[in-house]
Amino acid sequence: MKKIFSFFLLLIFPVLIIFYACSSPTAPTAISKEDSIQHLWDRGNYLVHSVVNCVDCHSKLDFNKFSFPMVPGTEGMGGFAVHELMDDIPGKIFIPNITPYALKDWTDEEIARAMTRGINKRGDTLFPMMPYHGLSHMAKSDVDAVITYLRKLKPIANDVPPHQLFVPASVFGPLPDNDYHNNTLPDTTDAVKYGQYLVSIAHCTDCHTQFTKEGAPDMTKYLAGGQHFKLPTFEVTVANITPDKETGIGAWTEDMFLAKFRTNASAETVNADHGKFGTLMPWTFFGTMRDKDLKAIYAYLRTIPPVNNKIDKWGIAKN
Repeated sequence: MKKIFSFFLLLIFPVLIIFYACSSPTAPTAISKEDSIQHLWDRGNYLVHSVVNCVDCHSKLDFNKFSFPMVPGTEGMGGFAVHELMDDIPGKIFIPNITPYALKDWTDEEIARAMTRGINKRGDTLFPMMPYHGLSHMAKSDVDAVITYLRKLKPIANDVPPHQLFVPASVFGPLPDNDYHNNTLPDTTDAVKYGQYLVSIAHCTDCHTQFTKEGAPDMTKYLAGGQHFKLPTFEVTVANITPDKETGIGAWTEDMFLAKFRTNASAETVNADHGKFGTLMPWTFFGTMRDKDLKAIYAYLRTIPPVNNKIDKWGIAKN
């Protein structure tokens, strides 16, 4: 009988140990709701300011400085009249207010739909300056993070007029049809895949790729630059960032790539008088991206087809 009892103890002892460990006060606990929200806010803060750069368009910008940095205290208030700065805009385009003042009646799903599908609360198609094609690939967790951050912005009372387009926004090509709920964040240890993801949600394609007459990116010239923008004080043609060694960034080392972002985002560069040598590249935002993320973008750019496309970057300044 003692042998049977001893054998029974041997069987149950490991179970008791496991039960004790699981019920012990020192055992790990689930993340609290507050910690989870804080994590989303932190991620959203980083994405909004450094990767997706919502505040690059949806705030007041200082057009007297290099790279048009954000005016402090205007985060998300919108109101920028795009047609007053850029030629070839088919009508009057005003950047919307995205602070809680304007979004208080929007559901999270409506904000997500605008971001990833290009459809606003009323069901209207958004003008394609909103980079919904790139954002359609954003992981659901990152969409949630951006929305969490926007919800906690300081509300700024700024009633922005609606667009006045000469043509319907729908003529600029089909809207994304994928469901962001199914999107997952790629493995961040896979630099190439993660870099591809960042290039997409940072909407690099929108500027660094020329578009066809039908409004779709010309993938034979993917990231080869060539889009030309006319502004009141300067003209600029977007750079070739393919790994072509003659006309792109194929001769750049990883250190050179990172240094370009850090230098162009520095106060010394931003506050210097560059005359006609302006830029639409939001260096002050992208320049705050983490080293790991910039390195991932660099790794991905090394894998795309090189395109020989010589760019004359700056045109003639206007009087």
